[in-house]
Amino acid sequence: MSAAAALVAAAALAGCGSTTYFAGRTLPPSGIANRVMIAVQNPNPSVRGELVIVDAYYDIRSSYNSKTSSFTIAGFGGGLPVTIQNLPEEQMGAVYGSADGSLTFANYANESTNGTAQGLGSLTSSSIFITRNEQWVFAANQISHYLTAANQVTSLSYNLGLPDIYRISVNPGGSVVMAFQQNTNYAYYLRQLSGAQSIAYAGGSASWPKAAIDCEPQTGPLWCLFQAQSPDHLDATGNYYGAPLVFDHPVKAVFSADGSTAYVLSCGPECNGNNSSVSLLPVAPMIFTVGQQSGLLPTSAALSATCGTPGTTNGCTIPVPNGASNALVSGTTLYVVGQKLMPDGYWGGYMTRLNLATNTVVPSTSASPNPVSISDGAPGAPSRMIQADDNTLWIGMTKCTNGERYNNPVAYPSGYGCLTMFNTSTNSVTMLEPYIGDATGIAAVTTLHKIYTAEGGQVYIYSTVNGASIDNQFVTVTGTAYDVAYIDATSDANNTVY
Repeated sequence: MSAAAALVAAAALAGCGSTTYFAGRTLPPSGIANRVMIAVQNPNPSVRGELVIVDAYYDIRSSYNSKTSSFTIAGFGGGLPVTIQNLPEEQMGAVYGSADGSLTFANYANESTNGTAQGLGSLTSSSIFITRNEQWVFAANQISHYLTAANQVTSLSYNLGLPDIYRISVNPGGSVVMAFQQNTNYAYYLRQLSGAQSIAYAGGSASWPKAAIDCEPQTGPLWCLFQAQSPDHLDATGNYYGAPLVFDHPVKAVFSADGSTAYVLSCGPECNGNNSSVSLLPVAPMIFTVGQQSGLLPTSAALSATCGTPGTTNGCTIPVPNGASNALVSGTTLYVVGQKLMPDGYWGGYMTRLNLATNTVVPSTSASPNPVSISDGAPGAPSRMIQADDNTLWIGMTKCTNGERYNNPVAYPSGYGCLTMFNTSTNSVTMLEPYIGDATGIAAVTTLHKIYTAEGGQVYIYSTVNGASIDNQFVTVTGTAYDVAYIDATSDANNTVY
């Protein structure tokens, strides 16, 4: 009996003492296997930002045995953090501080910072991303009107001019960068230049291709920023691509699951334009690495391969009349959210489903309406979208008290909160959470059937089973919680920033 008891005890100790968990990852210093990281602004008078870690299994800030009262990412000093680019597969995250323009790298395995991005200058960015291989940081600077490409290996950076640039989109593979101006109908992409191109374009703007907006450094350019609808690529009828492709105040691109197509979102009326839509672009010509591109953009051949027969109903621009300012790709479905101007002058939030197999809007039925009404938000403003357990898709909006639901409560008795839960199996809105402030961050704690949110500057937890609130008293923070990320997720897709 004594020997058997000893064996049981040894087995138990071996399990408790394990230093690794799933995917061979090292157990972090906190010993927590399911961590949510919270970007907190102004946690105390002497610190402008902090990255707090909570145990998402027990929903507590302390250790489960109460030996440690709290956990943080050591060394973080960014001012007013606003976004977490979550890369759990790489065991790192990039946290942007809006007060000082810093992009700080958080090492998830060590629970400490790993330096800040180099080559960004001192100005703040309106949109910023790091590639998965941690080699490139791309940032849009709306104040100085340029797009920065900063090499983190060589510490060299390049600033390409684009007036009123305010957003960029980077594909998950980190090989394509698209840029968007405010209040224009154009989209742009970056390309590195070959040695021969660098020599050919060294004569100034007169020597650049017609599609080039800027090439830098101008005396021996290594990068060019190109207009996606190039004036030197027209078909016989004088149209771009040989098929209807019309951007109307484009704001963002999301990418197909196989990486071959960029879906460019035109927000139209909510950005002072006329028509909201989704346009398809082939990714291969826009890959920025020298020698990795395939074909030119645009070409009729690339169009046909991406969109089908030019001029048919599945051409390269798909009208989405209920708004298109954010989207999420899931298999052959594109979930598009935006704001639609209602007859009473207020904006109403909607989500529209697109069938990517046919490049058309999914037909609406009584059992499965399309589009569906969701939380309202500020027209054209960034929103958050993420998939979670139990076939749920969560959408977070800001400034929802300015919208139709708040101002027309009789027509919308379900309320006017900023957070919506959508069931992707029934294609229905199953919960509109009560208003508690702007929803600025969402983290899907997969396999545990819950999400964490940052709403109104505080942390909240919801069940993905039924949308019910989960007790958050032991995860609340001092200061303003602005973003959240499940840093122990299995995939980089668990990221609402892209």
